[in-house]
Amino acid sequence: MFDTVLVANRGEIAVRVIRTLREMGIRSVAVYSDADAGALHTRLADVAVRLGPAPAAQSYLLVERVLAAAAETGAQAVHPGYGFLSENVEFARACESAGIVFIGPPVAAIEAMGDKIRAKQTVMAAGVPVVPGRSEPGMSDEEVAEAAVAAGFPVLLKPSAGGGGKGMRVVRSKDELPDAIAGARREARSSFGDDTLLVERYVGNSRHIEVQVLGDTHGTVIHLGERECSLQRRHQKVIEEAPSPLLDTSMRASMGRAAVEAAKAVGYTGAGTVEFIVDADRPRDFFFLEMNTRLQVEHPVTEAITGLDLVEQQIRVAAGERLPIDQSDVSLDGHAIEARLYAEDPARGFLPQAGTVLALIEPAGPGIRVDSSLAVGSVVGTDYDPMLAKVIAWGPDRETARARLVGALGRTAVLGVSTNAAFLRALLTDEDVVAGRLDTGLIERRGNDLTAADPVPESVYASAALALQLEAEPTGPVVDRFDVPDGWRLGEPAWTVRRLQAPGGEPVVIRLRGRAADAELCIGDGAPVPARAARYGDDLVVTVGDWTARYAVVHVGGSVWLAADGRVTELREQERLASSAAGAAAGDGVVTSPMPGTVTVVQASVGDEVEAGTPLLVVEAMKMEHVLTAPVAGTVAELGVTAGQTVALDERLALVMPKAPDQQEL
Repeated sequence: MFDTVLVANRGEIAVRVIRTLREMGIRSVAVYSDADAGALHTRLADVAVRLGPAPAAQSYLLVERVLAAAAETGAQAVHPGYGFLSENVEFARACESAGIVFIGPPVAAIEAMGDKIRAKQTVMAAGVPVVPGRSEPGMSDEEVAEAAVAAGFPVLLKPSAGGGGKGMRVVRSKDELPDAIAGARREARSSFGDDTLLVERYVGNSRHIEVQVLGDTHGTVIHLGERECSLQRRHQKVIEEAPSPLLDTSMRASMGRAAVEAAKAVGYTGAGTVEFIVDADRPRDFFFLEMNTRLQVEHPVTEAITGLDLVEQQIRVAAGERLPIDQSDVSLDGHAIEARLYAEDPARGFLPQAGTVLALIEPAGPGIRVDSSLAVGSVVGTDYDPMLAKVIAWGPDRETARARLVGALGRTAVLGVSTNAAFLRALLTDEDVVAGRLDTGLIERRGNDLTAADPVPESVYASAALALQLEAEPTGPVVDRFDVPDGWRLGEPAWTVRRLQAPGGEPVVIRLRGRAADAELCIGDGAPVPARAARYGDDLVVTVGDWTARYAVVHVGGSVWLAADGRVTELREQERLASSAAGAAAGDGVVTSPMPGTVTVVQASVGDEVEAGTPLLVVEAMKMEHVLTAPVAGTVAELGVTAGQTVALDERLALVMPKAPDQQEL
């Protein structure tokens, strides 16, 4: 067995691997970029080595630097986690040349399955069914277009390299093909350094089901059941569960056998996942999608129902040990569901968000597990994937697991960074999700029912005002009565007025008089009601009139962050918004950045005549592209950015001067 292992990754997966290494008594080595110098994985590891600046290409993706860190620290093996170098065949080959064990499959297996085109050809030869389409390597744009027309619309364009939904495009007509092909190639090249595309028939009413396989170097390959990953947005998984509510015993056995055959076809060892697409209307028809030659994000749900630590098994297999079980020993106990917590705003098209973690609440309780790298003070930037943590719930049956996860998400709060926690709760309580009627288009069909931002309740504004009042009150002996900000004066007490505003909302006026422990409070023009607030540990308990609520609260600068029931709200004092409000009134033709990121493409120039909806530029953050278009018809009057430039959230990027009324079409 190894005595030192280097973890060539960051974030929650690095933390997760380090914890298993610690349980196994193995010394752990972390690597980090400058942006992650104080990250949790660097603090948990026995040793941490700096790689370079924040961009992954200058740190985590530097093969030579990672191997040098392994050599410097005496690591005999490297665990790549997922993403980054985990499926990079050159990295695996470089480890082999350096005499360092790559904790993953053999180079030949990564080569065969890492290229989706070759993977389809390999499993077809093994008798595994594949989705109809065309997957010849090196197809030109014209050949990709011809293949799409031949397959019949809608079709799915997919990068041959990589995964995670990056670069995928659903194309529903011939007219959409040129832009879709260009966009898919650009994103694939940016994410994977390879813009090769393949074309598949798009199965609209589809379910995404994957099978966990595990193989050792002694010829044993088994499967550990399946995971349902159908709840996706933009081809990225959001909720995963095991086992699938769709499969019966015979279907599970058939799909498991196909997965094992696919793994054996490439001499697979270690943990891997064979992904299938299933037509929800014909559930006994399943097709091979791809094989992920690494640990999956959603591996905890398999661990929860099998009792196996997959990271431990990866390490033991890499060290030459035999699997401790065979197929007849595999049994599935209960049900597990995982939710991915992302730094994103569902109400704004799931755009990535950034910020500093000001306060953190992570759930616990029966059947609850949290895989996270978050800590108070963590900076969430735009250099890496927006996933922050995973919340997993196990139960003896699906409904118990689902209910536990809904409750756990209600006890989850990241103050200082917008997340999708409320969206996840709404998704898990959708009637079709509750019933197990899942498919990959469900989130898109539900649209605003799941993603619309609910108005901030008046009670939250009242609670924020009370929190500010409590914070302003002196805690020591009072020397001067006028030092107490309770409105006291000779005669009738004065009202303290606070104008609070949620981003994008209207200001709400809260009037308050008296001390926070015994006050009167008015919301807007409403009548005064008794109110009080007090701190109990890290919580703020607020009573206004007849209702009482408990919040986590942080006040930083001009913003008050409140968290309760899975919802985190940021409120700002209106006076601090004056300059921003004035800037927002610059005109209907202002184009601002919807997220912090990098401008990758500029498609217009000053002086261009454009129509409403004309693409102007592309902003990328956390490996996701967003095309910014002209908000009105007119002339491009300002375009102050260039390709490669970093921009901030809501930064002004361009201005389109609207056409004069006599130029508008009647």
